[in-house]
Amino acid sequence: MADADLDVEIKEFTINNEKDYVYSEILRGGYDLVCFSCYIWNIAQIEELAQNIKLAQPKVEIMVGGPEVSYDSREYMRDHWWVNYIIRGEGEYPFFQFCKELVLEEYDFSKVNNLTYRTDGGITETEDAVLPMLDKIPFPYNYLDVEPDKIIYYESSRGCPFRCTYCLSSLETTVRRLSLDRVRRDIGYLLYKNVRQVKFVDRTFNYDRERANEIWQYIIDKDNGKTNFHFEICGDMLDSAAFKVLSKARKGLFQFEIGVQTANPYALKAVDRNENIQPIMYNVAKLMNMGNIHIHVDMIAGLPYEDYRSFGRSFNIIYQVGADNLQLGFLKLLKGTKIRDHASEFGYVYRQKAPYEVISNNFMSSVDMVKLKMVESVLDLYHNRGGFDRAIDYLMYRTGRSPFSFYERLADFYYSNGYQDASHKKEDLYRILYQFAQRLEPKYGGISLSAREMLEQDMAATFNSEAIKNFNRKGWII
Repeated sequence: MADADLDVEIKEFTINNEKDYVYSEILRGGYDLVCFSCYIWNIAQIEELAQNIKLAQPKVEIMVGGPEVSYDSREYMRDHWWVNYIIRGEGEYPFFQFCKELVLEEYDFSKVNNLTYRTDGGITETEDAVLPMLDKIPFPYNYLDVEPDKIIYYESSRGCPFRCTYCLSSLETTVRRLSLDRVRRDIGYLLYKNVRQVKFVDRTFNYDRERANEIWQYIIDKDNGKTNFHFEICGDMLDSAAFKVLSKARKGLFQFEIGVQTANPYALKAVDRNENIQPIMYNVAKLMNMGNIHIHVDMIAGLPYEDYRSFGRSFNIIYQVGADNLQLGFLKLLKGTKIRDHASEFGYVYRQKAPYEVISNNFMSSVDMVKLKMVESVLDLYHNRGGFDRAIDYLMYRTGRSPFSFYERLADFYYSNGYQDASHKKEDLYRILYQFAQRLEPKYGGISLSAREMLEQDMAATFNSEAIKNFNRKGWII
């Protein structure tokens, strides 16, 4: 490669592709250098794949980058014989430097910033680069095929003004952002291409209220009637100006993900978050009342000072706000984060391989965590996927149970009958919920008949008439 221009090819694979297919496609390419971006969701597959590539073609060089290799690059290279180069942190500028050196007759990788690489004397690490202005980084989709049905990941800023101890963005000391002109130009191109969804991966999109409002207004003005935009926002930073702008949006244009995490003030303080969630709850309720934006709220199980009962109380408070989706996630002790460095302080036991999910801590046992996994499963099936609202609300009302207690009871029924052992069509989930109502019949007379009526109304709002006829032919027994 030293005496010729570089021939670079970008190949996209997912973790759902067959391993042999990815392996064969890369070997067929006859590459001299293969580069991988490493995250918690793909690191295991990449390590297996890259090692096999190196075994098959020892002369092929392997470069890796991303958060899974950036924070312990020297140790990682020492433990993984097949790695030749590691780019630490942001990769655009160091990779550009690396490529410039690669085409020289006598290249010198010591001139490349943020690089860890093998030398005859062992392992060398170069100095970190001064982070470039984001506008200097080219818009990648100018060089990639953009198909109308694609989901596009877009980044208008890097870093976060908040310092949540479990988040990698807390390690960045500043927030850097693209200019508004650049953002408008990029978004305009994606709207022109009629992509299905643009997911902004900014950690807190509306940290600058005025900037967020200008971008939202631009999207509303240029709306093509097809593209949906997803944002992660801070709920308590929405103000009257934001609601005025957002109220004009077409239904389905925007989708918001809002991290509440917990209602426990001690847990929030322990991870350096705002301890008062009431402004978030108020604004989420206000968004829901507007009715034109799809709202996800997030909870995290496994935070410090949050035991099982406390988590249930938090769940009830957050559930009652009525968001379209309540995502119940589990704390991950990511490499480089403050909470991982202080894991022993809270007695954390966590998985030693990605995604480093919590197993237990001083406040919640491993059995408690498994019980929450069961609740997560039925919550996803019966709340987040939609189609059961009337029946769920009715059963909750008749039994007098809180939301958390209700989903606990439903999870116990679901798992004790072995329903978790197989995947189920949505129509079978109606039958399972009806059987759950029948189980309650001895204590709550007439509950199963009324629940069936509610389920029929839910099905009428969810299925077409032919699907309902097919359901009725099979009956209510699963």
